[in-house]
Amino acid sequence: MLVLAFDTATPAVTAALHDGERVLAESTTVDARRHGELLAPAVQEVLRACGAALDEVTAVVAGSGPGPYTGLRVGLVTAQALATALGVPAYGVCTLDAVAYGSGLSEPFVVATDARRKEVFWARYADSRTRLSGPAVDLPGELPAGLPLVGAGARLYAGILGEERIVAGAPEYPSAGALAALAAERLAAGAELPAPLPIYLRRPDARVPGAPKRVTA
Repeated sequence: MLVLAFDTATPAVTAALHDGERVLAESTTVDARRHGELLAPAVQEVLRACGAALDEVTAVVAGSGPGPYTGLRVGLVTAQALATALGVPAYGVCTLDAVAYGSGLSEPFVVATDARRKEVFWARYADSRTRLSGPAVDLPGELPAGLPLVGAGARLYAGILGEERIVAGAPEYPSAGALAALAAERLAAGAELPAPLPIYLRRPDARVPGAPKRVTA
């Protein structure tokens, strides 16, 4: 097994290779405006670090969000295109699940990422592997009270949520290594992973222009 995983649903453009037992290589760059420019070089970097060729990949895993429309689509379209070209399966894993898995927590907590518009994408977990509810998009003040918080969205709104609730040392962004490890674990357990399709929780900012207004004399 050689799993190529990547996620572009947050400002972090992250890619990794996993052999079914461990992460072989990983590359992460945080840049909210260059997902399309950074993903291909990140994939090339992890392949080169392992001395592997793209045609050795046996599965592709992409973070399926939720996340801002444009960045999210970069990873998902790339996953579908690569899987088709290589003739291998492609899977989608919730980006919040990857953040949760990377935290390694064994207690209940909440993951929150930045959804812009002064909102957060969030989900509630029993532990790092078990999502209880979500994903959802809400104002920071509407998140479940009292639980520890993980993710860049939680840190961004720490003034509202409470600085003391932020888990020190927990990841702010998804790691492709965690994404690949979680997918490999689920596949090994016989789980059926979904296709790499986007998790949209609201309409995109772009709108189809309406009919032009009539001009009267």
